[in-house]
Amino acid sequence: MKPEQPPSHDTSYKALFSCPELVRDLLRGYVPGKWLEQADYDSLTRINASYVSRSNKQRHDDMVWRIDIGGHWLWVYLVLEFQSEPDPWMAVRIMQYTSLLAEQLVREGVQEGLSEGRLPPILPIVLYNGKPEWRAPLDVADCFGPPPDGLEAYRPALRYLLLDERRLQQHPQKEMRNFADAVFRMEASQRLQDAIAVIAALKDVLRTPELQTVRRAFSQWIKALLQRRATDSMIEEIDTIKDVFEELEMLTEHRETWFDDALEKGILQGQEKGFLQGQEKGREKGREEGREAALIAVARNMLKRGVSVEEIVQVTGLQAKAVQSLLH
Repeated sequence: MKPEQPPSHDTSYKALFSCPELVRDLLRGYVPGKWLEQADYDSLTRINASYVSRSNKQRHDDMVWRIDIGGHWLWVYLVLEFQSEPDPWMAVRIMQYTSLLAEQLVREGVQEGLSEGRLPPILPIVLYNGKPEWRAPLDVADCFGPPPDGLEAYRPALRYLLLDERRLQQHPQKEMRNFADAVFRMEASQRLQDAIAVIAALKDVLRTPELQTVRRAFSQWIKALLQRRATDSMIEEIDTIKDVFEELEMLTEHRETWFDDALEKGILQGQEKGFLQGQEKGREKGREEGREAALIAVARNMLKRGVSVEEIVQVTGLQAKAVQSLLH
């Protein structure tokens, strides 16, 4: 009997941010403004709705939350962006999504009555975890050319808040600050011992009964992250993990399960091969061969798990053609 198929990284990531505790810490730690002092975090509510454009494309990967700020609602539109490359037209998409949400609020407001005849404020947030730096416009106004003289006031304008995970400034404190900080530290981990430190800190915090939903979400997401970075020899063992918080010892014993450790091992093997050849050229060639072999091994492993070519390119840095050739 085959082990149960674990959730994909994208699915488990979305499950994390379906927990109000994660959204609360995301707002507290990474969104600016004095309004945070008036926020009633107990009022955080996820709105179960799919907004459909004229092309009937549902936005299932995005989430809408609302929170009470001094007796008034603030709506948060959270976009989880898993693409390997920044979307140059994200600002246009945000304008569309925000409009769809506003239209629904208008329809609901006709029945419930809008506050002072106006819509509530909407905060669009894009959470991006791709490797290339995000250079796409943050305001839809920058997606349009300059208007003729006298028409500047009519150019569309709508700005979103970008949280680029790989380039967020890490807090100088080594201790985990909150759940959102734990997610970003895990994503940025280059060594297994760094990840284990985060997992251990989470385990201590997630002991209470009221946080068991968050614990399960973290466990599934960390497992999916390990799946993406595991060597072929460790896939079956990772498949058997039910709760990563109870299997820290196993993770510690198998450092090679972490992608970057496996990559380093391949590089060192390549260096040794070159050294035995006794030539500088051989050392360089061996180093490159070891690195490439490790990357290809990881790519093959990810393909077996059903990971897309685009995501494999993002994780390994291999060319798309090289990854596609492994399919044959």
